[in-house]
Amino acid sequence: MIEYIRGGLAELSPATAIIDCNGLGYAVNISLNTYAAIQGKKECKLYIYEAIREDAYTLYGFVDKQERELFLMLLSVSGIGGNTARMILSALSPAELINIISTENATLLKTVKGIGLKTAQRVIVDLKDKIKTNAFATGSSENVSQIFSTISNQIQEEAVAALTMLGFAPAPSQKVVFAIIQELPDAPVEQVIKLALKRL
Repeated sequence: MIEYIRGGLAELSPATAIIDCNGLGYAVNISLNTYAAIQGKKECKLYIYEAIREDAYTLYGFVDKQERELFLMLLSVSGIGGNTARMILSALSPAELINIISTENATLLKTVKGIGLKTAQRVIVDLKDKIKTNAFATGSSENVSQIFSTISNQIQEEAVAALTMLGFAPAPSQKVVFAIIQELPDAPVEQVIKLALKRL
């Protein structure tokens, strides 16, 4: 079993990273979260999940163990495969996904492409208790609580509401706004919206 791959970043797209390990290139499927974390780097280390079937051998890579753990949890939900789980982790950061499941926000979860209301509800029912008891959620409770307070602040809510009125989907809007607030915590709502429009 491959635990992680570390090597030179030979090629990178929003969906795939080619990692060169001593002349051997591994094609690894990645989420947008991982893409953003390794973009611009010459070398990287990705934690791996191997999906082995009769007709395919696919590698999924994650910038940290928390994202991989959430990916494995999503795979345990009936009806969710590797590509759908990756789509969820591309639309939402790990902290956002934990928050959505903890608060049972099926409406926001179903804004992810390919996720209907029934699937969103199934994800929440199946994973709510696992999220609460899992080590990564409790082990970084301070960081998670700080992120949650940022997620729920007024500026972010106003910015996401404005972007939604302009026709952008709530999930990617929330992801972009969250990232901007993390980078510029003192930015006024107008600046956050303008920056978000450039990224969406």
